[in-house]
Amino acid sequence: MKRMLSILLTLAVFTLPGLAQEPTPKPETPKPEAKTPEVTPAEPLPSVDQILDKYIETLGGKAAIEKITSRQVSGTFEIPAMGASGTLKGFAKAPNKTIVIIDVPSFGVIRQGFDGTVAWGEDPMGGLREITGEELIATKRDADFHRDVHLKALFPTMTVKSREKVGDKEAYLIEATPTDGKAEKLYFDVKSGLLVRHDAERESPQGAGVVEIYFEDFKEVDGVKIPFTLKRVMAAFAITIKFDEIKHNVEVEDTTFSKPAPK
Repeated sequence: MKRMLSILLTLAVFTLPGLAQEPTPKPETPKPEAKTPEVTPAEPLPSVDQILDKYIETLGGKAAIEKITSRQVSGTFEIPAMGASGTLKGFAKAPNKTIVIIDVPSFGVIRQGFDGTVAWGEDPMGGLREITGEELIATKRDADFHRDVHLKALFPTMTVKSREKVGDKEAYLIEATPTDGKAEKLYFDVKSGLLVRHDAERESPQGAGVVEIYFEDFKEVDGVKIPFTLKRVMAAFAITIKFDEIKHNVEVEDTTFSKPAPK
C-alpha cells in the first residue's frame, strides 16, 4: 500500500473498450426521383500558430506571463481509490527551477526537485535518488517556467490532428513531438483557447506510464489565468490536486531546489 502510494505520488508530481460497429443497412431499390443530399463540408482546422496565439492571449498575454519570474503554491491532493489525501506546497523559479513537497499523514513527506541541472526525488520508502535518463529529459522540459510561451521551442514538431471532446468541451488536439522523447498530446478548448488536457508518457523507477492531466477551475492571478485544479489520471488511479493559494514573484533562494545531502 505504502509503496504503491509512493509510486503514484512520484508520477503525480511531474508531472497520465471495444469499438462498436453500426449494422450494415439492407440495400434499397434506388428511386429515380431521389436527390443526392447536400453534404456540409467540415470546418477546417486552425493552424498551430492560431491555436497557440489564442492560448497565450487568453492566459493574459506574453508580456504578463513573462513578468512573473517565481511562483509559490499550496493546496491539497486526494486519491479516492486508495482513500489517501494530504497537503502539498511547491516553488518554481525562472528559468527552470522547481520543487514540490507532498505531506501524507501516516506515511511521510515526498519531495521532488530540479535545480536547473540536477533532478532528484526523496520519499520514505525509496530514500534519496538522483533522476537520470529519459526521466531527467522530461523533467527539464516540464520545468521551463515560461513553458506556455516556449511550446514551439520545446516541441519543434507540432501538428493539429483533429477536433475532440474533452468532457463537455470541444477541443483542438495538437500532437507535439520534442527533440528528445515521445510525442505528447495537447488539447485546447475551442471556445476559450485554454489548454484543458495534456497526455504524456512519463518515466519513473518502476517504468513508463501514460498520464492524462486535466486543467480546470482557471482563475486570474496577477493578470495571468492559472488552473487551480489538476486531475492526473493513470491506468488504475486518479489524483486530484487543488490549489488554495498561488503567489507570484516571491523571494525564493536557489538552495531551495538543491538536492539534499545524503543522510
